[in-house]
Amino acid sequence: LDGALAVAAFLPPGWTSFSLSAYRREADAPLLPLFAYTAVCWYRGGFRVPARRIDDDPKHDPESFSRSEIEKRVAALCARLPENRLAAHFGARCALEWGCPNAQNLFLGRWEAPIAVSRSCNAACLGCISEQPEGTVPSPQQRLEFLPSVEEILELALPHLERAPRAMISFGQGCEGEPLLFDATLAEAVRRIRKETSRGTVNLNSNASRPDAVSRLLDAGLDAIRASLNSPRPELYAAYYQPRGYAFAE
Repeated sequence: LDGALAVAAFLPPGWTSFSLSAYRREADAPLLPLFAYTAVCWYRGGFRVPARRIDDDPKHDPESFSRSEIEKRVAALCARLPENRLAAHFGARCALEWGCPNAQNLFLGRWEAPIAVSRSCNAACLGCISEQPEGTVPSPQQRLEFLPSVEEILELALPHLERAPRAMISFGQGCEGEPLLFDATLAEAVRRIRKETSRGTVNLNSNASRPDAVSRLLDAGLDAIRASLNSPRPELYAAYYQPRGYAFAE
């Protein structure tokens, strides 16, 4: 049809999609970013998707996030911390451009908030959302272009842990590489955080490729770790993660 547009839905966490969108490839069409392109249909007077809710936690429901309130909070925090590069990155890029719920939570002062630290990675995951080989699928997010200082980390982490409900900060986000490559910075930050407050959870999202670094972080006061694992079979793990400088045994 003339003027028709292709449509797909991107579902929030907590929903399982049963069908991807149909599509027709055009010869000169660019490759699309790696999103879950859920099918959309018109049914009984409204747009519907073939999906089912599998997690009742409402923390990522779209109605929990007011764009106007987030914009106001981003402006206020960045004005209060004009020299903090992490605040600028999370505000302009993560919260407002990419719509990351955890980054938005940082400015809304609640739940889980991100603290990104890594520009590089020791894996080349096929589905990486922050870095893909040039000429392939575009990355929907871009990595940090700087190594944040411990002070920049503390300026964001401490107020969140001290005041937010169900407070958590997490190192290791979609807009960065592997945080364990910068374990000295992380360990110092965690140590100083736990010197100031015992409230909340300090978490690490990681490929867990450096067990010694994990041990140092635990000694510094790390509370939790989410280790990414796509398969317990070494050959499948390696095919997807394409690890560099470590193996499945780590």
